[in-house]
Amino acid sequence: MTDEEIRPAGAADVPAVAEVIDAAFRPCIERIGQVPQPMREDHAANVAAGRVFVTGDPVLGLVVVEAFEDHLFLDTIAVHPAAHGRGVGRRLLRFVDARARALGLPEVRLCTNALMWENQEIYPKYGYRPVERRVDGPYDRIHYRKRLL
Repeated sequence: MTDEEIRPAGAADVPAVAEVIDAAFRPCIERIGQVPQPMREDHAANVAAGRVFVTGDPVLGLVVVEAFEDHLFLDTIAVHPAAHGRGVGRRLLRFVDARARALGLPEVRLCTNALMWENQEIYPKYGYRPVERRVDGPYDRIHYRKRLL
């Protein structure tokens, strides 16, 4: 597999998925004052459910997605800090769009912690528009949507 390919994660990828998510989100703990939701997820269950797609060998980045009747939810996107600036995130976002279209879904939705200001700069560059800000349990989140016409 080249770094360009994106494939469904398998059971053997679970440790790498956990490692990439930990490396990507650990720096956010101090800023948001708690462990980010992606670090709390059951990675093995998400992989077994077919929700995780990875890129790189070794794994450099991943997305966790879930299809609903009217949209694809981008639950998590994570790029290992060692791979920043190499276009991994951009390729993953393009993959999410393609996945939604392949499933016949008209939009992609996601949310991000309001204190992760970088995401508020990045997502609009890829066509996402903020639609709501709300507190979900301990998390202050901004919800985005991208219509795929």
